[in-house]
Amino acid sequence: MIKLTRFNGKDFFINPEMIQFIEETPDTVITLINHDKVVIKEKADEVVQKIIEYARLVRSAKIV
Repeated sequence: MIKLTRFNGKDFFINPEMIQFIEETPDTVITLINHDKVVIKEKADEVVQKIIEYARLVRSAKIV
């Protein structure tokens, strides 16, 4: 999960694997695979960086 901030200032966590699109219109809008949309304060580049960090963490986890 990655932590983001709704446009109203409230933090929330989202599973990045559920993200279909990230657009700046100029506000950043995330469209999920179920077609729900969330407007967030972070810029698209920041979200992409968080997704990359998440993916690295998931891939580096050792399965026992």
